[in-house]
Amino acid sequence: MNAWTIEVLISGGGLFIVIAALAFDALIGDPDWLWRRLAHPVALFGALIEFLDRRFNREDLSPQQRKSAGIATTAILVVIAGFVGALIQATTQQFPAGNIILALIASIFIAQRSLYRHVAQVRSAFAEGGLAGAREAVAMIVGRDPEQLDEAGVCRAAIESCAENFSDGVVAPVFWLALLGLPGLIAYKAINTADSMIGHRTERYASFGWAAARLDDLVNLVPARLSALLLAVAAPIAGGSVAKSLGVVRRDASKHRSPNAGWPESAMAGALGLALAGPRRYAEHVVEDPFLNSEATRQAVPNDIGRALGLYTAACVIEAAAYAALALVV
Repeated sequence: MNAWTIEVLISGGGLFIVIAALAFDALIGDPDWLWRRLAHPVALFGALIEFLDRRFNREDLSPQQRKSAGIATTAILVVIAGFVGALIQATTQQFPAGNIILALIASIFIAQRSLYRHVAQVRSAFAEGGLAGAREAVAMIVGRDPEQLDEAGVCRAAIESCAENFSDGVVAPVFWLALLGLPGLIAYKAINTADSMIGHRTERYASFGWAAARLDDLVNLVPARLSALLLAVAAPIAGGSVAKSLGVVRRDASKHRSPNAGWPESAMAGALGLALAGPRRYAEHVVEDPFLNSEATRQAVPNDIGRALGLYTAACVIEAAAYAALALVV
């Protein structure tokens, strides 16, 4: 298929750009050679958030003043991200192959391939370096204290990261790309980055990061539930059942302290027949969450990471197929 054929295919509208972006990400991902030479756009947003944090999150301000500063910071970030996205989208439309360029740019903000690679590295680390190597690998994708994790704990952490980041890194960016184009996609990534950096319930960020955390909850409400549905539909790939996975979602998703993370995690738990979430120790605190799918008693093992990756891959394929089907009827 040559470039002209692809351009004809995706010139029909935004949904075809979504499909092309998913295909580009699956095939290319985030090439290390490129981002060693250039700053990744998400890293640029991170630098901006750090600057605004230093500038406006001052200790001499009252909690209410810091909250107001956080609201302003989040608003500035979203406006800048939306403007950049709109500018890029308008510029690319001036080129003969503009939609191909737009899809390539959009693929930078989708994490299908990179998420698979990072989770798979944890599974590989068990074979190559044992528990110590797996702890090092899982520390790259979760914030909890890896030294406190046994084999089952490392496996659960990797699987939970796969489920949650399927929502945050794949389904949500694509949802906002389909709904609002590149401005929506980039604004979403800016919000999600801000939440990961300042949306914490710590003394420094409880007030300043309030707006970023609440806005991130809002923009992930629909994608988190779509993620749960996609994982549940793909459950037979991992030896589970759609009904069991959806049953765990209905019963346990709301038990998670996050209004969104519990949805894909409970769907994954039900599909794999494992208990996920539960108490978790981070560097600064312990999260006392209940288990999702608590009746499952089997301990997670490295092979379950492979099953989770198979489930994740199938869910990604189903998502792309759903957008393709939607594009044909819209």
